[in-house]
Amino acid sequence: MAEPIPSLSRSIATGALGFGAVSLCVFATVAFAERWMYLNLGLYGAYLTWTILFIVLGGAVLGSLVVGRWRLPKFYLLFALAFFAYAVGWVAAYFSSPGAVGEWIGSLVGSLAMALVFAIAFGSLPSLPKLFAVLFVANSAGYFLGSALNNYFGGREGMLLWGAGYGLFLGAGIGAVLWFAQAQGETGKGKG
Repeated sequence: MAEPIPSLSRSIATGALGFGAVSLCVFATVAFAERWMYLNLGLYGAYLTWTILFIVLGGAVLGSLVVGRWRLPKFYLLFALAFFAYAVGWVAAYFSSPGAVGEWIGSLVGSLAMALVFAIAFGSLPSLPKLFAVLFVANSAGYFLGSALNNYFGGREGMLLWGAGYGLFLGAGIGAVLWFAQAQGETGKGKG
């Protein structure tokens, strides 16, 4: 008998709390070592390092939500592809159009890229619009709420709050997307 998919509520809670903690760790490196990282790794090296940290730490947390062929340790490959696609889309949009416009375009492109990777991997392409919408709303809410907290509090505290807010919302979105993608993939197989 196949292992059941964790419930939607468990997926959202695990995603939010687990990825929130991961994001807090990654943003702590920004709060305490951003200048050092830019000086020693360069702009692209710093962003690549942060992306790798999100993948390594996030994959461990979110992998517990996946059953079947993509469960751990294979989930690392899937999450690496999904998060790297998200990061490339986000960073490319932001660097080509800095400021709020680039941030919104980055959220849009990055969310779509991640949703597409998950939809393909789980055989749930018909769910792509739903997966994209969930990720875009969660990603945007977390990013812009976190940014507002950072602007309000400033300094290291603001950056840590940004990381926590971003991680809670995006993690909840990723948790929900993993549930929807797996559930759609299961029902899609049953219809074939």
